[in-house]
Amino acid sequence: TEDPQSKLILLKYWNGNYTNYMQRRTRFHKLDFSLEILNTTRQDRQLYEYIVSKGSEEKVWQIQLEVYEPVSNPNIQILSWEQANGSCTVTLNCTAERGDSVSYSWGSRGTSTSGLCSHNGSILHLSYPLQNTSVACACTASNPVSSRVVPFNSSECNDEQ
Repeated sequence: TEDPQSKLILLKYWNGNYTNYMQRRTRFHKLDFSLEILNTTRQDRQLYEYIVSKGSEEKVWQIQLEVYEPVSNPNIQILSWEQANGSCTVTLNCTAERGDSVSYSWGSRGTSTSGLCSHNGSILHLSYPLQNTSVACACTASNPVSSRVVPFNSSECNDEQ
């Protein structure tokens, strides 16, 4: 024989009454039969089951809960820059210190740089003519629960930003 499965029961509802076995961690909303997990942490990221029993029949729904840490303000780092043949080439890296499942994208902050800054990913390779007085790009760091934007303005081709 196999080892028996063990499950932690959070709440039982029977004939209009319920018992909340995790009163300090959960709140049951009788109006819509929802169960709220209070002060959610990454440890709550797991598979939950919702079981309805009627007589000898039982219906089971499995719900995978995902918990994400919000994204912190990203930082833009200049990895390299070069001035040659009347143009400026800059490589930028955008990273956020905190956050789960973070994705990065770049976009323009003005019409003069439209398309120049468009890129998906944390690293942006920019190349623009030196007569451009300003290049305004923005990095967006996002995940399913939050999004943060930080601007990058290059007024001249140098590494003093």
